[in-house]
Amino acid sequence: MSGLIIAILVAVLVVLVLAAVVVVAKKKRDSKQLQERFGSEYDREIDRTGDKKEAEGRLRQREERRAELEIRPLEAGARERYAQEWRALQARFVDQPEQAVRDSDRLVAEVMRERGYPVDDFDRRAQDISVDHPEVAENYRSAHAIAERTERGDSSTEELRQATVHYRSLFEELLETHVGGRRGAADGDHGHGRADGPVGGPGNADAGEIEQAAGVEGGRRNAAGSRGDGRHDAAAPQGGTRDGRPADNREETR
Repeated sequence: MSGLIIAILVAVLVVLVLAAVVVVAKKKRDSKQLQERFGSEYDREIDRTGDKKEAEGRLRQREERRAELEIRPLEAGARERYAQEWRALQARFVDQPEQAVRDSDRLVAEVMRERGYPVDDFDRRAQDISVDHPEVAENYRSAHAIAERTERGDSSTEELRQATVHYRSLFEELLETHVGGRRGAADGDHGHGRADGPVGGPGNADAGEIEQAAGVEGGRRNAAGSRGDGRHDAAAPQGGTRDGRPADNREETR
Protein backbone atom coordinates (compact mmCIF):
# COMPACT_ATOMS: atom_id res chain seq x y z
CA MET A 1 0.00 0.00 0.00
CA SER A 2 1.48 3.29 -1.07
CA GLY A 3 2.13 6.11 1.31
CA LEU A 4 -0.47 8.28 -0.44
CA ILE A 5 -3.27 5.77 0.21
CA ILE A 6 -2.27 5.47 3.84
CA ALA A 7 -2.31 9.23 4.19
CA ILE A 8 -5.77 9.42 2.66
CA LEU A 9 -7.09 6.71 4.97
CA VAL A 10 -5.64 8.46 7.99
CA ALA A 11 -7.18 11.75 6.89
CA VAL A 12 -10.58 10.10 6.44
CA LEU A 13 -10.31 8.46 9.85
CA VAL A 14 -9.46 11.80 11.47
CA VAL A 15 -12.44 13.45 9.80
CA LEU A 16 -14.77 10.69 11.00
CA VAL A 17 -13.45 10.95 14.55
CA LEU A 18 -13.86 14.74 14.53
CA ALA A 19 -17.38 14.42 13.13
CA ALA A 20 -18.27 11.93 15.87
CA VAL A 21 -16.88 14.29 18.51
CA VAL A 22 -18.92 17.17 17.09
CA VAL A 23 -22.11 15.05 17.06
CA VAL A 24 -21.59 13.91 20.65
CA ALA A 25 -20.82 17.45 21.79
CA LYS A 26 -23.94 18.76 20.06
CA LYS A 27 -26.11 16.11 21.67
CA LYS A 28 -24.70 16.98 25.08
CA ARG A 29 -25.26 20.68 24.45
CA ASP A 30 -28.84 20.09 23.27
CA SER A 31 -29.53 17.89 26.29
CA LYS A 32 -28.16 20.54 28.61
CA GLN A 33 -30.29 23.24 26.99
CA LEU A 34 -33.41 21.11 27.36
CA GLN A 35 -32.56 20.36 30.97
CA GLU A 36 -32.00 24.03 31.74
CA ARG A 37 -35.22 25.05 30.03
CA PHE A 38 -37.52 22.41 31.50
CA GLY A 39 -35.86 21.85 34.87
CA SER A 40 -37.70 19.23 36.93
CA GLU A 41 -40.01 18.64 33.97
CA TYR A 42 -37.00 17.19 32.12
CA ASP A 43 -36.38 14.66 34.89
CA ARG A 44 -40.08 13.89 35.13
CA GLU A 45 -40.32 13.02 31.44
CA ILE A 46 -37.27 10.75 31.62
CA ASP A 47 -38.75 8.96 34.64
CA ARG A 48 -42.07 8.63 32.86
CA THR A 49 -40.70 7.25 29.58
CA GLY A 50 -37.69 5.40 30.97
CA ASP A 51 -35.65 6.51 27.98
CA LYS A 52 -33.62 9.73 27.74
CA LYS A 53 -33.74 9.92 23.95
CA GLU A 54 -37.50 9.45 23.82
CA ALA A 55 -38.04 11.94 26.64
CA GLU A 56 -35.97 14.60 24.92
CA GLY A 57 -37.83 13.97 21.67
CA ARG A 58 -41.15 14.54 23.43
CA LEU A 59 -39.91 17.75 25.02
CA ARG A 60 -38.76 19.04 21.64
CA GLN A 61 -42.21 18.24 20.27
CA ARG A 62 -43.68 20.42 23.02
CA GLU A 63 -41.39 23.26 21.98
CA GLU A 64 -42.38 22.91 18.33
CA ARG A 65 -46.08 22.79 19.18
CA ARG A 66 -45.76 25.80 21.48
CA ALA A 67 -44.00 27.75 18.71
CA GLU A 68 -47.12 27.36 16.56
CA LEU A 69 -49.35 28.95 19.21
CA GLU A 70 -50.04 32.66 19.26
CA ILE A 71 -49.75 33.40 22.96
CA ARG A 72 -50.74 36.98 23.71
CA PRO A 73 -50.53 39.06 26.88
CA LEU A 74 -53.68 40.09 28.67
CA GLU A 75 -54.95 43.60 28.28
CA ALA A 76 -54.80 45.75 31.40
CA GLY A 77 -58.56 45.63 31.94
CA ALA A 78 -58.70 41.84 31.67
CA ARG A 79 -55.73 41.48 33.99
CA GLU A 80 -57.38 43.57 36.68
CA ARG A 81 -60.71 41.79 36.25
CA TYR A 82 -59.10 38.38 36.69
CA ALA A 83 -57.09 39.63 39.67
CA GLN A 84 -60.29 40.81 41.36
CA GLU A 85 -61.95 37.45 40.71
CA TRP A 86 -58.96 35.69 42.25
CA ARG A 87 -59.02 37.86 45.37
CA ALA A 88 -62.73 37.17 45.77
CA LEU A 89 -62.35 33.39 45.54
CA GLN A 90 -59.41 33.45 47.96
CA ALA A 91 -61.60 35.26 50.46
CA ARG A 92 -64.23 32.50 50.10
CA PHE A 93 -61.71 29.83 51.06
CA VAL A 94 -62.42 30.28 54.78
CA ASP A 95 -66.05 29.19 54.52
CA GLN A 96 -66.07 27.34 51.18
CA PRO A 97 -62.64 25.74 50.59
CA GLU A 98 -63.94 23.10 48.17
CA GLN A 99 -65.71 25.69 46.01
CA ALA A 100 -62.65 27.94 46.12
CA VAL A 101 -60.53 25.14 44.63
CA ARG A 102 -63.11 24.45 41.91
CA ASP A 103 -63.20 28.15 41.05
CA SER A 104 -59.39 28.31 41.02
CA ASP A 105 -59.22 25.47 38.49
CA ARG A 106 -61.86 27.13 36.31
CA LEU A 107 -60.29 30.60 36.51
CA VAL A 108 -56.81 29.37 35.54
CA ALA A 109 -58.29 27.62 32.50
CA GLU A 110 -60.17 30.80 31.51
CA VAL A 111 -57.00 32.89 31.65
CA MET A 112 -55.11 30.29 29.60
CA ARG A 113 -57.84 30.30 26.96
CA GLU A 114 -57.82 34.10 26.72
CA ARG A 115 -54.05 34.12 26.33
CA GLY A 116 -54.24 31.62 23.48
CA TYR A 117 -53.51 28.22 25.04
CA PRO A 118 -55.64 25.22 24.00
CA VAL A 119 -57.56 24.09 27.08
CA ASP A 120 -59.77 21.22 25.92
CA ASP A 121 -57.39 18.49 27.15
CA PHE A 122 -55.73 18.87 30.55
CA ASP A 123 -52.60 16.84 29.74
CA ARG A 124 -52.02 18.96 26.65
CA ARG A 125 -52.67 22.08 28.73
CA ALA A 126 -50.05 21.09 31.31
CA GLN A 127 -47.51 20.24 28.59
CA ASP A 128 -47.97 23.60 26.88
CA ILE A 129 -47.60 25.39 30.20
CA SER A 130 -44.40 23.45 30.91
CA VAL A 131 -42.70 25.12 27.94
CA ASP A 132 -43.30 28.66 29.19
CA HIS A 133 -43.58 28.02 32.94
CA PRO A 134 -41.82 24.73 33.72
CA GLU A 135 -41.31 25.63 37.37
CA VAL A 136 -45.06 25.51 38.09
CA ALA A 137 -46.21 22.80 35.66
CA GLU A 138 -45.96 19.93 38.14
CA ASN A 139 -47.70 21.97 40.83
CA TYR A 140 -50.48 22.63 38.34
CA ARG A 141 -50.91 18.89 37.83
CA SER A 142 -51.02 18.35 41.60
CA ALA A 143 -53.60 21.09 42.08
CA HIS A 144 -55.78 19.73 39.28
CA ALA A 145 -55.62 16.22 40.78
CA ILE A 146 -56.80 17.62 44.12
CA ALA A 147 -59.62 19.47 42.34
CA GLU A 148 -60.74 16.19 40.78
CA ARG A 149 -60.66 14.44 44.17
CA THR A 150 -62.66 17.33 45.61
CA GLU A 151 -65.47 16.50 43.21
CA ARG A 152 -65.57 13.05 44.81
CA GLY A 153 -65.43 14.51 48.32
CA ASP A 154 -62.00 12.97 48.84
CA SER A 155 -59.68 15.84 49.79
CA SER A 156 -58.48 17.19 53.12
CA THR A 157 -58.42 20.84 54.16
CA GLU A 158 -54.62 20.83 53.91
CA GLU A 159 -54.80 19.49 50.36
CA LEU A 160 -57.34 22.16 49.45
CA ARG A 161 -55.04 24.83 50.86
CA GLN A 162 -52.07 23.45 48.94
CA ALA A 163 -54.07 23.30 45.72
CA THR A 164 -55.07 26.94 46.05
CA VAL A 165 -51.46 27.97 46.65
CA HIS A 166 -50.36 25.99 43.55
CA TYR A 167 -53.09 27.55 41.43
CA ARG A 168 -52.06 30.98 42.62
CA SER A 169 -48.45 30.42 41.52
CA LEU A 170 -49.53 29.62 37.95
CA PHE A 171 -52.22 32.29 37.98
CA GLU A 172 -49.66 35.00 38.75
CA GLU A 173 -47.37 33.69 36.02
CA LEU A 174 -50.22 33.92 33.51
CA LEU A 175 -51.28 37.38 34.65
CA GLU A 176 -47.63 38.48 34.86
CA THR A 177 -48.37 40.29 38.11
CA HIS A 178 -49.01 39.64 41.79
CA VAL A 179 -52.66 39.43 42.78
CA GLY A 180 -52.24 40.85 46.26
CA GLY A 181 -50.17 39.76 49.24
CA ARG A 182 -46.57 38.65 49.28
CA ARG A 183 -45.28 35.75 47.21
CA GLY A 184 -43.36 34.57 50.27
CA ALA A 185 -46.64 34.01 52.09
CA ALA A 186 -47.55 31.33 49.57
CA ASP A 187 -44.47 29.41 50.61
CA GLY A 188 -45.28 29.42 54.31
CA ASP A 189 -44.79 33.05 55.38
CA HIS A 190 -47.75 33.77 57.64
CA GLY A 191 -47.31 37.51 57.51
CA HIS A 192 -50.14 39.49 56.02
CA GLY A 193 -48.34 42.50 54.62
CA ARG A 194 -49.17 43.51 51.08
CA ALA A 195 -46.46 46.01 50.29
CA ASP A 196 -45.25 44.01 47.29
CA GLY A 197 -48.62 43.58 45.64
CA PRO A 198 -51.44 45.82 44.47
CA VAL A 199 -53.96 47.02 46.96
CA GLY A 200 -56.62 44.37 47.06
CA GLY A 201 -59.36 46.06 49.02
CA PRO A 202 -61.97 44.03 50.89
CA GLY A 203 -61.68 40.29 50.71
CA ASN A 204 -58.03 40.33 49.64
CA ALA A 205 -56.82 37.20 51.43
CA ASP A 206 -53.21 36.29 50.78
CA ALA A 207 -51.77 32.78 50.83
CA GLY A 208 -50.78 33.14 54.47
CA GLU A 209 -54.40 33.78 55.28
CA ILE A 210 -55.35 30.69 53.30
CA GLU A 211 -53.02 28.67 55.52
CA GLN A 212 -54.64 30.23 58.57
CA ALA A 213 -58.07 29.49 57.12
CA ALA A 214 -57.07 25.87 56.64
CA GLY A 215 -56.37 25.69 60.35
CA VAL A 216 -59.72 27.25 61.14
CA GLU A 217 -61.58 24.90 58.82
CA GLY A 218 -59.67 21.91 60.18
CA GLY A 219 -60.61 22.99 63.69
CA ARG A 220 -64.25 23.20 62.68
CA ARG A 221 -64.17 19.69 61.27
CA ASN A 222 -62.45 18.32 64.37
CA ALA A 223 -64.99 20.08 66.57
CA ALA A 224 -67.85 18.67 64.54
CA GLY A 225 -66.38 15.18 64.91
CA SER A 226 -66.12 15.46 68.69
CA ARG A 227 -69.65 16.78 69.35
CA GLY A 228 -71.88 14.57 71.40
CA ASP A 229 -69.19 13.22 73.75
CA GLY A 230 -70.50 15.31 76.59
CA ARG A 231 -67.21 17.09 77.16
CA HIS A 232 -66.64 20.82 76.93
CA ASP A 233 -64.05 23.30 78.00
CA ALA A 234 -65.01 26.07 80.34
CA ALA A 235 -63.07 29.05 81.54
CA ALA A 236 -64.01 28.07 85.09
CA PRO A 237 -66.64 25.82 86.71
CA GLN A 238 -69.80 27.57 87.85
CA GLY A 239 -69.34 28.79 91.36
CA GLY A 240 -65.76 27.57 91.61
CA THR A 241 -62.21 28.12 90.44
CA ARG A 242 -60.38 26.79 87.35
CA ASP A 243 -58.98 23.83 89.23
CA GLY A 244 -62.43 22.79 90.43
CA ARG A 245 -61.98 23.76 94.09
CA PRO A 246 -64.94 25.59 95.66
CA ALA A 247 -64.51 29.28 96.03
CA ASP A 248 -64.28 30.59 99.53
CA ASN A 249 -67.00 33.25 99.59
CA ARG A 250 -66.95 33.80 103.34
CA GLU A 251 -66.46 37.36 104.36
CA GLU A 252 -63.64 38.13 106.70
CA THR A 253 -65.02 39.17 110.10
CA ARG A 254 -63.41 41.64 112.21
